[in-house]
Amino acid sequence: MSVLIIDYGMGNLGSVRRAFEECGADVFISEDPGECRHASHLVLPGVGAFPDGMEALTRGGWLPALKQATAEEKLPLLGICLGMQLLADHGTEGGARAGLGLIPGTVLRLVPDSPQTRIPHVGWNEVHHDGSNPLLAGIPDRADFYFVHSYHFVPGTADATIATTPYCGSFVSVVGHGSVFGTQFHPEKSSRFGFQLIRNFLAL
Repeated sequence: MSVLIIDYGMGNLGSVRRAFEECGADVFISEDPGECRHASHLVLPGVGAFPDGMEALTRGGWLPALKQATAEEKLPLLGICLGMQLLADHGTEGGARAGLGLIPGTVLRLVPDSPQTRIPHVGWNEVHHDGSNPLLAGIPDRADFYFVHSYHFVPGTADATIATTPYCGSFVSVVGHGSVFGTQFHPEKSSRFGFQLIRNFLAL
């Protein structure tokens, strides 16, 4: 398998690359959307703000390439943190902005449910799931993963929700639609369960 990590200037590429390589993947990083044709799997990492991410992807010519790769060629795509949020139809950070539209949904700011709740949400937290999705195979319900974010993905359809996390009430922490998946947490920073998720993704 050949994993393309998309370089659009906003990702934590080194740690993502090392994690995928440790899980047995051949990995290459590219700024060229044409390289999608040489990949079996795509990874969209991301750290930063939604509008900046969309501007960078648009400027780099990634929008048509990602839509073709996922809609026509059905390549598995994993969005991580900001990368997950960019999969949505719309974001609201810094004003309304269109996203990639690969998974129906909108990205909203987390709203504290108590005076003690801190935003951004930083640290380890549980991921709740029913075990039915292959992306989380072999990962126990309520396993801990590492988060750093202030916004969250609100799916437009119920079947896009794969897992949730108890913070600010509850938010969706894993989404999926067709061959496209997203994790709000960082699997590359989430120890053995994060690496299990990466191996599961590579098996898709």
